[in-house]
Amino acid sequence: MAGDGRRVVVFPFPFHGHATPLLRLASVLHTRGFAVTIFHTELRAPDPAEYPADYRFVPLRVDVPPELMASEDIAGMVTAMSEYSEAPFKERLTAALAEEGAGVRCVIADVAWYKALSVSSALGVPAMGVMTASAANYRVYMAYPMLIEKGYLPVQEARREDLVQELPPYRVKDLLRLEASSLQGFADLLRNTIEAPRQSAGLIFNTLRAIEADDLDTIRQEESLPVFALAPLHKLAPPGNTSSSLYGETQADRECLDWLDTQEPGSVVYVSFGSLAAMDPHEFVELAWGLAASKRPFLWVVRPTLIRGYESGQLPDGLDEQIRDHGRLVSWAPQVEVLAHPAVGAFITHSGWNSTVEAVSEGVPMICLPLHGDQFSNARYVCDVWKVGMEIEASSAAGQNLERGKIKAAIDKIVHDKGIRERMDAFKLAADEAVNSQTEVKALVDLINSF
Repeated sequence: MAGDGRRVVVFPFPFHGHATPLLRLASVLHTRGFAVTIFHTELRAPDPAEYPADYRFVPLRVDVPPELMASEDIAGMVTAMSEYSEAPFKERLTAALAEEGAGVRCVIADVAWYKALSVSSALGVPAMGVMTASAANYRVYMAYPMLIEKGYLPVQEARREDLVQELPPYRVKDLLRLEASSLQGFADLLRNTIEAPRQSAGLIFNTLRAIEADDLDTIRQEESLPVFALAPLHKLAPPGNTSSSLYGETQADRECLDWLDTQEPGSVVYVSFGSLAAMDPHEFVELAWGLAASKRPFLWVVRPTLIRGYESGQLPDGLDEQIRDHGRLVSWAPQVEVLAHPAVGAFITHSGWNSTVEAVSEGVPMICLPLHGDQFSNARYVCDVWKVGMEIEASSAAGQNLERGKIKAAIDKIVHDKGIRERMDAFKLAADEAVNSQTEVKALVDLINSF
């Protein structure tokens, strides 16, 4: 059991792709002797029953206007959540300090909680921000004012393919943006997101040094901060310490692992678009028939909100019975275990960062269908820098272009591309080495113990 006097306060942002790495990090620190307190909002609160008995859970009421939470203005929503969290976070942390005194060694919060990081520092508690996206994307945060000033943003159709000379390897179309948020509102959010960590004790990244060493070194030099690359957190954290459900609402279908056991090694195409991304019905149909045409078994996560207009979970055009003959559909999957299964030979992904890191760590080549946000830049690295996947654009300003023939061709290519597999094998070895050496984890633990 973790000992008091060495307590860390962890504050995950309440969205699946953000919360998962923070909770895995909490588990990693817990196994190294730290007591853990999880601060959380009432939105998608973690279930204490799924965590070690000595964890403490502290709820915070963050009263963001419901109409903003229901909108597609992600920048406005995240900004409001951070701003409205300031007072309740200060109250709860002050109470924890009164109870624990010097026992609270540090606060570890998602960089999206920039107000919480600032409050921690103001109260004299060492704070560290966690970037749950890539180090490369953090560099985009840092460069955002320049990108606007130089005219790269907002994206203009005529310049989509232009290289961003000041920030290689990006093309204009790869740049991080939120179409439903104002450019200035998003720029202000990114400015606050990088400003708070500048006053903190360090930055933690959910990434592998093997794939992002240059970006990590640039951030360390330009921000003058200790920087830690802690991936693969899913391998460092003990199994069973974080939930495999989707927001506690949809449990992972573990029977799909038994189905994978019946398939040939490297034969299965795994398909998942994360917890939030959505597709138009015609895109879903084209992907379905592309998978069927590949003649390969597939495991496809079709959660209830994946297809726009079909939130009930039904499939368009009566596809259910037809495509189930070719593969297995589940509402949610234990992704880490699926990607580690020897039957899985390729991963069709939205290129969310957690999925990208997990695939790289397990050596599974990717077919990238980025849909929004940082997924475009992640796909750029996967396909053109690391060369361990290939991209298919789901849509463009000129019209929809996701076609079943492109899906089939991509699957045929990636399962036979020896170079991609060799590069992926090398990344998997690097991930295994990170797990065995735990150099970055040990450095982080030493820093926390020094506070």
